[in-house]
Amino acid sequence: MARVGTAVVGACALLAVACTAPATPDGTASPTPTPTPPPVYTAELRLPEEATTVVGGTAPATLAAGMSTALYESAPVAVVAPADDVAAQVRAASVAVALGAPLLLDTPAAEVPATDAPTATPTPAAADAPADDPTTAELDRLGVLAVLTVGDVMPEVGDDVVVVTAPEDDRALAELLRVELAAPPFEASPPPGADVSAVAALDRDAPTLLTPPPSPSPSSGPERTADAGPGEEDTTPELPRTELAEAPDGALVLTTGAQAELAAVATARAAGVEVVTVTSADPRVDSADVQAIAAASPSSTIAIGDTFGAAETLDWKVATAATGVELPGGGQLAFTNRRMVAMYGCPTFPALGILGEQDIPSSISRVRGLANEYQALTPERVVPAFEIIVTIASAGAGEDGNYSNELPVETFVPWVEAALEAGVYVVLDLQPGRTDFVTQAKLYEQLLLYPNVGLALDPEWRLAPDQVHLRQIGSVHVDEVNAVADYLAELTRTHHLPQKVLVLHQFMQRMIQGRENLDTSHPELAVLIHADGQGSQGGKNGTWQNLHQGAPAGVVWGWKNFIDEDVPMLTPAQTYQVQPVPHFVSYQ
Repeated sequence: MARVGTAVVGACALLAVACTAPATPDGTASPTPTPTPPPVYTAELRLPEEATTVVGGTAPATLAAGMSTALYESAPVAVVAPADDVAAQVRAASVAVALGAPLLLDTPAAEVPATDAPTATPTPAAADAPADDPTTAELDRLGVLAVLTVGDVMPEVGDDVVVVTAPEDDRALAELLRVELAAPPFEASPPPGADVSAVAALDRDAPTLLTPPPSPSPSSGPERTADAGPGEEDTTPELPRTELAEAPDGALVLTTGAQAELAAVATARAAGVEVVTVTSADPRVDSADVQAIAAASPSSTIAIGDTFGAAETLDWKVATAATGVELPGGGQLAFTNRRMVAMYGCPTFPALGILGEQDIPSSISRVRGLANEYQALTPERVVPAFEIIVTIASAGAGEDGNYSNELPVETFVPWVEAALEAGVYVVLDLQPGRTDFVTQAKLYEQLLLYPNVGLALDPEWRLAPDQVHLRQIGSVHVDEVNAVADYLAELTRTHHLPQKVLVLHQFMQRMIQGRENLDTSHPELAVLIHADGQGSQGGKNGTWQNLHQGAPAGVVWGWKNFIDEDVPMLTPAQTYQVQPVPHFVSYQ
């Protein structure tokens, strides 16, 4: 921002003037008029019209102006600090929150990219301002009466705007702000991002002065300047009297805790808006983030910075986090810092896999035991899982002629609900015969609406109109797989469900025709290719390597251990020596 001289309104504009009462015609003095109390100003707050807003940009000054634009219709006072002085920003944040005023940052115009302008709810005034000067534009839009500067800044303002330099002395600063400023305890070695976290915790109803640890000794207290001596006049102009505006209901601000977001966070707290510091730009990743957002139950969310992506995408992610419903193992993403170990089969047909060899409680106990064996081998969370065959390839055409036996939905409800209570994930496996995967998936939508239920497609059992099982190996075109992904992603997004696992079974390349065009772009899904080869370990390794050739980006991998068919079957330790280490291991 250009540095220019600043005109300051004379003291008569802000200070009361004592006057001698005029005499009446009879020589008596008229009563002294009652002094007019100084006006008290209040900022006008607002929320964006959209449920979710992303304050775009990367430069600190741009983010600060964008947050101010999103939350403030107008403000009598704004605080300005240098964009390149973090210590000044921290002190300015305390001041801004105490005043309920937006915090803006002063940056030379040459250092601000012309394309990095605030994008959150721009007003006509902001839109007409120079793109490379977000702070000046925002001060103009706010219609400030005064600017309080902290640090070495000289903002460009009109002649009718008072500029006040914040005193370096803490007591003088408190007097200027007309508040009491508490001092928090110092941290000798604050962790990275502690500044932003400290600002996010500021409370405008209990003003606190954040001050960097003093030098040379933490016990020496903040540095203070000398008070004005006898006969010396304090020429610091007063700030307009202000009171805090009522905080908007239902608002929440998300920050990654990046240093560039500090001023924007301060402005949010100055407006009385809750701030949650998330560990990832995807609020579904971390259990603590999910629960913090669920506790806030926001009706309006503002995220700081381009890292959060498009507002439309963030909107449903926040809505999902706000449910507070998590996957087994925590969080709402299937394979972020976690893996799965599953038992495969059908509860009513023991011959199809070990899942059908025992009742529900025994199955839960058994799969937990398997998961625990793997848990000892990795720092990541290992989640137990069931892969349940719900449609079974049939030797006969059946009444519907599709060579697939669709088992009743109600058969699996007790399994899904018991698994949900026990922290077990469930994958529904489809063997569709001559029908298509989308048609069969929709038959089990009631189960897919559970938060712990995903879907598996088994192309080996997907027949062409003239084929029958066991005479040839089935296959599916990738377009049908992508149609399933579209359906499952929309279902997940619409119902604000945690991410769902979509498993694609494969042991030959031709089983998924056009696999290179597999759509893995749905953030609602975790797409996994599951290698189903059995037999010798040399042969299984060959299948594993072959399936990786030309594999689409964005997939994770699964490995199956066949208890009776593998020669020999790998131990858990040997299974996790497979590279890349499989995210999903199943037993049949």
